[in-house]
Amino acid sequence: MRTELWRHRAAGSFEAADIIPGESTILLDGVDTGVATLIESWTISSSAANSDHRLVEIPTAFDGADLSAVAELWGVSESQAVERLTGAELTVAFCGFSPGFAYLRGLKQEWAVPRLSAPRPRVPAGSVALAGSYAGIYPTASPGGWRLVGHTGEILFDVRREPPALLTPGTRVRLVSS
Repeated sequence: MRTELWRHRAAGSFEAADIIPGESTILLDGVDTGVATLIESWTISSSAANSDHRLVEIPTAFDGADLSAVAELWGVSESQAVERLTGAELTVAFCGFSPGFAYLRGLKQEWAVPRLSAPRPRVPAGSVALAGSYAGIYPTASPGGWRLVGHTGEILFDVRREPPALLTPGTRVRLVSS
């Protein structure tokens, strides 16, 4: 549905100042009331896949403080946990929390891990982490309660870049061992 909205807006089917995807909602900002009727009339293809979105490979050193705990939760060795993470094609579902923080889906539901019981006061920028069924990469140093499995040197948010965020909704992401 998200991709379809951007395509319909680009084709001139409706006007919107912004389309902001969330975990289970989409905010259409700056639209008139007739847009709801228009959207209801659309046929959305269930095969609207992410194949037309670019793939970004993120070089990752799997040395996170919580990698062994994640492997234990999964009932596998650390190397098998890394294989699971590098073998998954992730997709940016939505962005939030801080500029450039992308919530990545694509991990199997049975791999969901709980957040830490108490957040860390400071998670370093570039930390690759897991919470629930999502993966994420901290674009800047901040507090956080996700489980750290590795880190990357990629710059995820730069106001001088267009777009400023490296990972935007729909982008396919693969973690690559570095």
